[in-house]
Amino acid sequence: MNDDTSEEKRRFTRVDFDATTTVSDNSGGHWLTQLIDISLNGVLLERPDAWQGNIDDAYKIEVQLNNDITIAMNVTVAHIEKTQVGFRCEHIDFDSISHLRRLMELNLGDATSINRELSMLGEN
Repeated sequence: MNDDTSEEKRRFTRVDFDATTTVSDNSGGHWLTQLIDISLNGVLLERPDAWQGNIDDAYKIEVQLNNDITIAMNVTVAHIEKTQVGFRCEHIDFDSISHLRRLMELNLGDATSINRELSMLGEN
């Protein structure tokens, strides 16, 4: 799904990043998987084994950056592919958005574009 129209619709910069990630649902289910990329608006993950989610289902994502730093988001399923799942961020706490912002700045080297994307989040 990397055609020109999908790229034009994308408003948030994605950063390729490999990190262990946990997907949890409200009924106590949880799946360990790998992060493919992350943006201020969501994540793309490897599709977890035995995961049976549907579009718009709600989950919590925890991306483990290191032993001390975790980015946590409340998300909904945006799209499901054979080997990948895209989640849209619905809520992120202050500490997590601070860690995510720093991760994006370090990987992109451009704080101005990150600030612009953060202001777009506030408009939604």
